[in-house]
Amino acid sequence: MANTRFYFETRRLGKNSQGQGDLKIALAHQKETSYISLDVRLNVDQWDKGTCQVINHPEKERINLYLTNKKLIADRVLFRLKDDGTLSAMNVKELKLEVEKALNPEKAERLEKAKLDKTRFAYRYLSFAGSKKESTKEIYMHSYKRMVAFVGSEEKLGKLAFEDITKEWLTSFDVFLSKTSPSKNTRNIHLRNIRAVFNEAIDDEITNFYPFRRFKIRSVATPKRNLKVDELRTFFDCKCDVREQKYLDIFKLMFMLIGINVIDLCNLKEIRDGRAEFYRSKTNRLYSIKVEPEAMEIIERYRGKDYLIDILDRWKKHKDFMLKMNKALKQMGPYERVGRGGKKIRHPLFPEITSYWARHSWATIAASLDIPKDTIAHALGHGGNTVTDIYIDFDQTKVDEANRKVLDWVLYGKK
Repeated sequence: MANTRFYFETRRLGKNSQGQGDLKIALAHQKETSYISLDVRLNVDQWDKGTCQVINHPEKERINLYLTNKKLIADRVLFRLKDDGTLSAMNVKELKLEVEKALNPEKAERLEKAKLDKTRFAYRYLSFAGSKKESTKEIYMHSYKRMVAFVGSEEKLGKLAFEDITKEWLTSFDVFLSKTSPSKNTRNIHLRNIRAVFNEAIDDEITNFYPFRRFKIRSVATPKRNLKVDELRTFFDCKCDVREQKYLDIFKLMFMLIGINVIDLCNLKEIRDGRAEFYRSKTNRLYSIKVEPEAMEIIERYRGKDYLIDILDRWKKHKDFMLKMNKALKQMGPYERVGRGGKKIRHPLFPEITSYWARHSWATIAASLDIPKDTIAHALGHGGNTVTDIYIDFDQTKVDEANRKVLDWVLYGKK
């Protein structure tokens, strides 16, 4: 008898229990098992294997309801196939296809429009996008929608072979994108997504056609997104109200933790042996930062209940907080009150600043202090291709010294 159950995959985490695992539905049929991703990623301590419930998560009720609904849909498919007598004749792969259609009818419809021809571009593109984690998948699907708008319909896109995506097609698509995306680098994201699907199709021997030999994706230099030392000191000393002060303090903390991303800062649980250790969400690479006293002072000021910092205790998503934070950062600077109501007239110090400037500023200042590029790369999580644990043990002392040197120069003027 076929059956379903939840399966929390943590094999990619290795021996270390940190990081996030993928929640899937396991289909067991005829002594074989297949897995369907539910596009849910959880920390190890957020899944209770005994009760098959999400715990210790700010959105646990919504996610548990979502999971219950998905499993119910999968079970209904099994009962339907058993009742009409087709289940016994199916293998586990065929069963998986039927369940996937029910779980994601939108994807099934797209595949149908692509005529299920595995050699066609649209089918390969959707399959490739579906294999990515949720945040990356969203980017690929945005590119897919832009291609649909370009050709006129999903049906037309579904009929395109790889050989139809020529240099001329790509050039016309880029011109089409430029009407709504003047930034060349933004348009390049869509083009690189197409190129990635071509590369996979060539590896899988689906096609030998490759328009990117002639069509080159050229990036345009972007303005530096960093503050100089004097500018950073001015910004750190900016006077603001209580609400704005928290955003400024979080920006300071991000800088003191070597430009940590907002999502990784939000998901930190604790400090171990004086260090913040986590798997970086962007790369899933183990990352370890020594927490200096100045950073710990800010952490203590905003201690959270379920997390190290109280951001996710107060906000449902890190992105919501980041949007508010970036808006506040852009407005910070001297202000005056005018009129009877005392309306604030602001004079922003850095109207283009965002939270990401903390990372760029740290790297730029580190370089100005003659810290080796290799050390800076490792500090930012860009270094090497070695096994993660070896990489951290090998280089961490140099990174710690580099961060201390940057903080001493910025905060106290000591070189």
